[in-house]
Amino acid sequence: MSEGSTLLSWVIWLPILAGLLVLATGSDRNAPLARVIALIGAGADFLMSIPLYTGFNRLTSEMQFVEIRPWIDTFNIHYHLGVDGISLLFIQLTTFTTLLVVIAGWKVIERKVAQYMAAFLIMSGLMIGVFSALDAVLFYVFWEAMLIPMFIAIGVWGGPNRVYAAVKFFLYTLLGSLLMLVAFIYLFHKSGGSFSILDYHKLPLALDVQILLFIAFFTAFAVKVPMWPVHTWLPDAHVEAPTGGSVVLAAIMLKLGAYGFLRFSLPILPDASHSMSGFMVALSLVAVVYIGLVALVQNDMKKLIAYSSISHMGFVTLGFFIFNNMGMEGALVQMISHGFISGAMFLCVGVMYDRMHSRQISDYGGVVNTMPKFAALFMLFAMANSGLPGTSGFVGEFMVILAAVKVNFWYGFLAATTLIFGAAYTLWMYKRVVFGAVANAHVEHLTDISKREFLVLGMLAIAVLGMGLYPLPFTEVMHASVNDLLAHVAQSKL
Repeated sequence: MSEGSTLLSWVIWLPILAGLLVLATGSDRNAPLARVIALIGAGADFLMSIPLYTGFNRLTSEMQFVEIRPWIDTFNIHYHLGVDGISLLFIQLTTFTTLLVVIAGWKVIERKVAQYMAAFLIMSGLMIGVFSALDAVLFYVFWEAMLIPMFIAIGVWGGPNRVYAAVKFFLYTLLGSLLMLVAFIYLFHKSGGSFSILDYHKLPLALDVQILLFIAFFTAFAVKVPMWPVHTWLPDAHVEAPTGGSVVLAAIMLKLGAYGFLRFSLPILPDASHSMSGFMVALSLVAVVYIGLVALVQNDMKKLIAYSSISHMGFVTLGFFIFNNMGMEGALVQMISHGFISGAMFLCVGVMYDRMHSRQISDYGGVVNTMPKFAALFMLFAMANSGLPGTSGFVGEFMVILAAVKVNFWYGFLAATTLIFGAAYTLWMYKRVVFGAVANAHVEHLTDISKREFLVLGMLAIAVLGMGLYPLPFTEVMHASVNDLLAHVAQSKL
């Protein structure tokens, strides 16, 4: 169990402390110092998260690197942390993405630099806390607290409608979470006064109670994924958010909702999960097909990628609720892969926006003539977003489609349409933006990516290709935990 280790606490609190230190640098006169502290904090946290992976025992589904200390004795609330094969990779994804966001915003952010860097560092620690928490109250505190830095990032550094987008994001995600708190309070009383999430796995709950609790968790997690039809906050948030905000939102924050289904809905409410699986599969397939068509008609690059994210996340919930190993592991692989690809796509749009201050597809054309290095990297990410074999985008989608066909041919058929629609909207956008003759004087004066931008996009390119060509290091850590969860859910099936 690795009890006694404090490594998880360090990985959670180091970026938060670094963020507070960055805030202490004060005004923009000290911006260079703020950037350096942010880079050291993000880099150190990424390095510190690596031993979680290298020291992880892949043969057991038990929680590892466990820490448990009393916190609020009156209500039996503990500071209880631990990771298994389901949550481990998301911690690495979070620390890696945060490091890239700090580097990507190095020169782009010119006002309130310390506050910008601090927001993303603190958010990183809080999101890792969500992936690590094994106490329901601790989970809820991290879950709600991480909204605040993202709300600030969108509201302060966002686009013209940033306040509207920030408030909509905050209200949707906050209101969705309130029923989750009610569910926690019910489980606390039902378990005889425990907030330990692992204790809830053994509770004998009647089906009607399970369904009500499932709906309570669904409101919190479906909004965060986001699933159709509670997805409308996401395109607004993405369009108005600064590039770093969009990257973190797409790469990590959406994964928290899907993670919630695995940590709460499936293990605690197995009978309700089976009972509601048809509903969940239907919503997932609507997201894959309908939202893919919606993405086709977008004129704004960020909005197109935002809808693409909703469509790809439909694969994730589909993989969870068809209840087989390949589907669930494929969904987890898709979550990690989507973190790399969507983060890269938003960074690519950010590179162009920093130069032309436009996200409209019609304002571009012929970018390859002036930015050949950028065009090559953008092509890789566009192909990965379309599910090209050899890239990480193919692995998870292929696994989920294979698993879906085993359950129902039409599930697999409808899911596979994403390979057509994904290629259609992504490559059509790429063609109009990058290929052809130089469209206007603005494009003619574009400069190719700098060494800093090349470093950020290059690291993501390595991740996308590495995972696509050799996914075993990602899948092997999740086998035991996925098998154990599926056995638990199957055993409790009515």
